[in-house]
Amino acid sequence: MDAPGVCSFTNGERFAVADVPVLPFEAFRDFVLGSVGDGGSLFALYGERDGERNLLRACVGDPMQGSLKMASTEVGDRYPSLTPDCPSAHWFEREIAEVWAIVPEGHPWLKPIRFHASRRPGHDAWGRKPEGIVVGDADFFQVHGDEVHEVAVGPVHAGVIEPGHFRFQCHGETVFLLEISLGYQHRGVERALVGAPGPKSIALAETLAGDTTVGHTTAYCEAVEALAGVEAPPRGQSLRGIALELERMANHVGDLGALAGDVAYLPTASFCGRLRGDILNMTGWVCGSRFGRSWIRPGGSAWDLDDAMSAELLRRLDAVMKDVTQAANLLWNTPSVMARFEGMGVVHRDSALSLGLVGPAARACAIETDVREQYPSGVYRFSQINVSTWDTCDVFARAYVRWLEIERSAAFIRKQLKELAKGAHLEPVGPCEANSMVVSLVEGWRGAICHVARTDAAGRIASYKVVDPSFHNWIGLAMALRNNPISEFPLCNKSFNLSYCGHDL
Repeated sequence: MDAPGVCSFTNGERFAVADVPVLPFEAFRDFVLGSVGDGGSLFALYGERDGERNLLRACVGDPMQGSLKMASTEVGDRYPSLTPDCPSAHWFEREIAEVWAIVPEGHPWLKPIRFHASRRPGHDAWGRKPEGIVVGDADFFQVHGDEVHEVAVGPVHAGVIEPGHFRFQCHGETVFLLEISLGYQHRGVERALVGAPGPKSIALAETLAGDTTVGHTTAYCEAVEALAGVEAPPRGQSLRGIALELERMANHVGDLGALAGDVAYLPTASFCGRLRGDILNMTGWVCGSRFGRSWIRPGGSAWDLDDAMSAELLRRLDAVMKDVTQAANLLWNTPSVMARFEGMGVVHRDSALSLGLVGPAARACAIETDVREQYPSGVYRFSQINVSTWDTCDVFARAYVRWLEIERSAAFIRKQLKELAKGAHLEPVGPCEANSMVVSLVEGWRGAICHVARTDAAGRIASYKVVDPSFHNWIGLAMALRNNPISEFPLCNKSFNLSYCGHDL
């Protein structure tokens, strides 16, 4: 603890709940605003019930020191909103209002975020009855004026994709404002993880976001290991890193293909569709699941690689990278593609910083944020991956950052396969320590994944908070559409490629 009421720790380090004393609200506010204002990241802001008390907890990161800090405060049914002075708290405060019926007074646009009843029976921030709550039933911003019109898209979309509602305020073809309404995929996973670890817990972690199985499962496992006072063996950590980078490569390659498809450039679209499958097949060859289910387990990796398997993965990786390089170069060297990518969907660096964007969406705005470098855990403490950034803040930047990351992920995998540590790949994990907390950060392919777990007096999970990178970045997509043609929404949307279920949980 480096100051009264502020608990300082590292990623994946266990600490006692008692090390996070309750601050007066003004001190809590100063802690959050000061930390974010100094370049820190707001990884989590959420509510809890402690008996009859309403608590708010905030976890912020100090990228210069590589440390995390947490503070809490007690509030009543209302408190002064942080969002006017800290825009990255916007959606967090909407979530707090919905889950705990605690109203952030002065919030600029307070509305439900997942459309469910609060966890405090008889309380609701908007005075709704549980039986009257309808997903998507909320007010929307409106722009008035001559020739201004509104376009509603979704929640049901063409194609097999998840549901989400998009409301465009337009003047002609130009988008003045895009408002995004989600919540159609809410499953109550955080509440289901209370009582963990248990037989179903790992399955819940693997399905938090289907295309980020490895990322979320790694975050969950590192949290459980910290609470139990154990560490995965070096070989198991390396295998986790290989799985995580394969997941990153598969999704980035798929996104490059999808972006090419959105501008009708079929060569790269076709090539990358096949190549994404080749990378997924590499994961499936190791653990039996193309999405990495069953690979990561508390204590390390459930699957090992012998020398022959490592050599085969290297061969497959080299073949994939040869083809991916050709497909990407076709994209960058085609003027008609670049004409659509460059200058489209700009989110300026200052806006990205203020809104708290993460992952490639932030790095495309020249923001050097990456958990693997700033808050490393597991194998990333010993094997670094340089942060990939670009500075044009547009669709091209978000695409090109993905390409840079593909190259660096491939180099990392090659290194790990050639230098796998000897020994066990999985260690037993005992019970969790009572009355303890941990914050587990993992750089998923979309950006920072944050899991916060707290145990009770019996050592069972009493509170579990998950923040998927999409939770930070949906507002970035809304900003990217401003003053752009509505016809470019598919392209801008794909350049972010955010998760509906990861947001809704």
